[in-house]
Amino acid sequence: MIDISNLSFSYGSNTVLQNISLKLEEGRIYGLLGENGVGKTTLLTLLCGLKKTEQGSISIDGFNPYKRQPELLQSLYYLPDEVAPYNQEARRFARFAGSFWPLFDMNKFLSIMREFETDPDKKMNKMSAGQLKKTYIAFALACNPRYLFMDEPTNGLDIPSKAQFRKAVGLYTAEDSTIVISTHQVRDLENIIDPIIILDRCDVLLNATVEEISEKLYFDYGTTLQQGSLYSEQLPGGFIQVLLNSGQGESKVNIEALFNAVHRHKDLIKGMFNK
Repeated sequence: MIDISNLSFSYGSNTVLQNISLKLEEGRIYGLLGENGVGKTTLLTLLCGLKKTEQGSISIDGFNPYKRQPELLQSLYYLPDEVAPYNQEARRFARFAGSFWPLFDMNKFLSIMREFETDPDKKMNKMSAGQLKKTYIAFALACNPRYLFMDEPTNGLDIPSKAQFRKAVGLYTAEDSTIVISTHQVRDLENIIDPIIILDRCDVLLNATVEEISEKLYFDYGTTLQQGSLYSEQLPGGFIQVLLNSGQGESKVNIEALFNAVHRHKDLIKGMFNK
C-alpha cells in the first residue's frame, strides 16, 4: 500500500505539488495523467526516494522511500523517460544490475527481449532509441518489483512495440504488484491502465477506477450533438461526447475525452468523485 498524505514539493519558488493526498492499492495499474509541468515526474521520483518531501509524507508498506532502506529498494523499480545507453551488451548489463534485485529473473528478461524482438547480445549504445527503451522495460519487468514506477514508457516505441509493451505488462507483472505509469500517450495505454489519476497544478482532480468513471459519466459515440455535454469533439462520422450519467448505463471510457472534460469542469468532477 502506498499512502501519500498532504504532500508538497517545490523547485525554488515554483510549487509543483501542494497538499497532495492519494492511496494506491496493490494489484492496480495506475495511469498518471496531467499537463506538462504539473509534477508527474516529480511525484514518481518522490515515490522512489530520489527526492525528499518538503511537507507531508509518503509511506510505502510503512517505509519512507527517501531513507533508501534496502528492504524497500529491492522491491521497487523506477524507469525514467530517458535511459542510459551503456557501452555493454544488454545481457551483461542485466546480469550485473539484476543482482541488486533479489527476485530478478534472467530467463524472464531474455524471454521478454525475444518478444520485443531485441537482441540481448547487442551493445546498448548501438541500439536504436526504441530498442534501448524496450531493453530497460524488459529489465524492469524481470526484476519482479512489487512497486513499478514508469515515466513515459512508450516514448520512442513504434506501433508494434507499443502492442508488445501492453502485452508484456499484462503477462509479466504479478497480480499483487502496484504499477504507476505516467504518460501523455493515453491511447497507447487505454486498455491497461485502471484506475486513472489526473493531476492538476497543486491538486488531484481525479483518482477513480474505470468502473467508477463509467458509473458517473457517460461517453456517447453517436451522430447527434447532445446539449449539456461536459466535452464534445467531432470525429469522422459523428462525435465523442462526455455527459453526466443520468441512467444511460455503462459506456466505454475514452481517456482523452475524459481528460478534457475534467479540465473544463474541475470543481464539478472533484465534487463528484471526492465524496
